[in-house]
Amino acid sequence: MNKLLSILLLIVLSIGSSYAANSNQSTVEQAVETMRLAMLSADKAQLEHVALPSLTYGHSSAVIENKAEFVDAIVSGRSGFTTLQFQDQSIITEGDTAIVRHVFAADTNNSGKIGKVKIGVMLVFKKVDNDWKLLARQAYKLPQ
Repeated sequence: MNKLLSILLLIVLSIGSSYAANSNQSTVEQAVETMRLAMLSADKAQLEHVALPSLTYGHSSAVIENKAEFVDAIVSGRSGFTTLQFQDQSIITEGDTAIVRHVFAADTNNSGKIGKVKIGVMLVFKKVDNDWKLLARQAYKLPQ
C-alpha cells in the first residue's frame, strides 16, 4: 500500500512539475512576443515595461546599451524595424530565470537607412511578480 501511495505521489508531482514548466515556457513566449511587437512598433511604454532597470543589451557590433539607451534607440528611429521575426526559437527555464535563443531576422529603417539584419540572439529573462522581464541580451554574428 505504501509503495502504491509513493508511486501515485511521484506521478502527481511529475505532472505538476511538467505543468509548471510548460506554463513558464508559455508565459516566457508571451513576454518575448510582447518585446518583439514593441520593438516593431517602437512602443516606448511596452519597451520600458518588458525590461528590468538593470538591463544590459549587447549588439553584434559590440555596442552595449542600458535600458534607457535600448528604449531610446528604438523610439528615436536609430534602430527601427519594418519587419521583425524571431526564428528557430528555443526556451529553457530554470526557476525564475529563462534563456531564450533565436535568429533575429529584420528589415531595418535606421533613421532613413534601409537594410537587412540576420543575427543570433540570446536573451535572459527573470520572473518578477509573475511577469517575465528582460535582464540581458547578447547578439552575435551567425556563421556564414
